Amino acid sequence: MDWKPGHYLLLALALYALVVTLGFSQRGRQLSSLRQEVRVLGQKAAWAPEGYLLPLPGACLPARPENLPGAPRPYRKGVSAGFVFIGGDACVPVVRGMGVVAAFGGEVVKVEAGYKEPSPEEYQGLLEAVREGASPEQMDLLRGLEVWIRHPDGRTSVYAHLEAPYRGLKVGQRVFRGDPIGHVGNTGLMGGAPRLLFEIWEGEPDRGKYLFQGLKGEALLREAKAFFGLE
Repeated sequence: MDWKPGHYLLLALALYALVVTLGFSQRGRQLSSLRQEVRVLGQKAAWAPEGYLLPLPGACLPARPENLPGAPRPYRKGVSAGFVFIGGDACVPVVRGMGVVAAFGGEVVKVEAGYKEPSPEEYQGLLEAVREGASPEQMDLLRGLEVWIRHPDGRTSVYAHLEAPYRGLKVGQRVFRGDPIGHVGNTGLMGGAPRLLFEIWEGEPDRGKYLFQGLKGEALLREAKAFFGLE
């Protein structure tokens, strides 16, 4: 049977009814075990695999090659690891302060609430330092203010160049698909139009493989549309 979110929810409700019934007739380890199972099923109902969504409500996938994963980034002799949503290439206006949502449920593992922009001299020095490649720590600086979410499937999503995280968002907090997590900005760019860099990594960012790595052109867009349920 192919389990859907509703199946988990119905089973959780059935078990809850059983817990209530047993609560009137007996106590002990069996009741405690059932309560724990209800909690687990409740989490599965909330995190059930409905699929990932794009982090800007109403947006479409970028069409310009330079805004897709794998696009060259000469300033660090590397490639972009994600999608860049920017005005004119996102099907919705991309403006400073617009809301960014979680692409999938998971645990918040990074919130850069205290991010500070480098000086022009520091930024130029960083660009010089990464011409032959950037370390994970240097990539953190290049991406500006970020929020990271670790998902139950082992992936981690990165939301970068934010103006600010969503108010009250904290490391260790659990969020669900579509929950607000931040606001569009242009941090880490030393100016320029507001945008959102959105990356999904297999495991920890900058230390493994990014989603759709190795794909290009129509093959990349075809796989991405299927992944985000846009077909």
